[in-house]
Amino acid sequence: MKLYDTLLAPNPRRVRWFMAEKGIDDIEVITLNLMQGEQRAPDYVAKAGLPVVPALELDDGTTIGESVAICRYLESRYPEPNLFGRGPEETAIIEMWLRRAELMVAHPMMIGVRHTHPAMAALEQQNAAVGEHSRDSALKALKFFDRRLAGRDWIAAERITIADVVAFIGLDFARMIKVKPPEDLTNVVRWHAAMSARPAAKAGMPQAA
Repeated sequence: MKLYDTLLAPNPRRVRWFMAEKGIDDIEVITLNLMQGEQRAPDYVAKAGLPVVPALELDDGTTIGESVAICRYLESRYPEPNLFGRGPEETAIIEMWLRRAELMVAHPMMIGVRHTHPAMAALEQQNAAVGEHSRDSALKALKFFDRRLAGRDWIAAERITIADVVAFIGLDFARMIKVKPPEDLTNVVRWHAAMSARPAAKAGMPQAA
């Protein structure tokens, strides 16, 4: 299998983190330079369908795009440690919190970075108002997650799950625009520190990060 990856972007980082949590080290990683437009190369787009990363090319040539879809596939191939749920109830709860992490924190934070960070102008037709609104929406949503994390270590279960990975990486990406968890959200701050301390937090990241 081959994983088409890029450094710094949040969605590929989800897959690298997921692989690190599971100790997956038998997948070839091919790094694309987005600023140089390598994701737009015709042969890559023919495989991935879209000029985006990540993409996982299976041994038979089938290519899976979208970070969570890739992680679900890897969960089926490498079932332990479990990050998507055991049994119908836990799986549904993790899915619920995964969706909330994606829609309420990760996606709006990504939009915030893409539309307000100067370097992103090379990739995005920026709209500062859209970026600022998205950033503020994500920060507001963190209050909801702070209540969820009261008295518990992880967002969705009694162990780290894909919901924690998606929420953390979306929030951590916002460091590019100098956003960090508000100090008054003590449960989010505690959770963020615990996530930052995990070995997987450094998976595939540049030394300077």
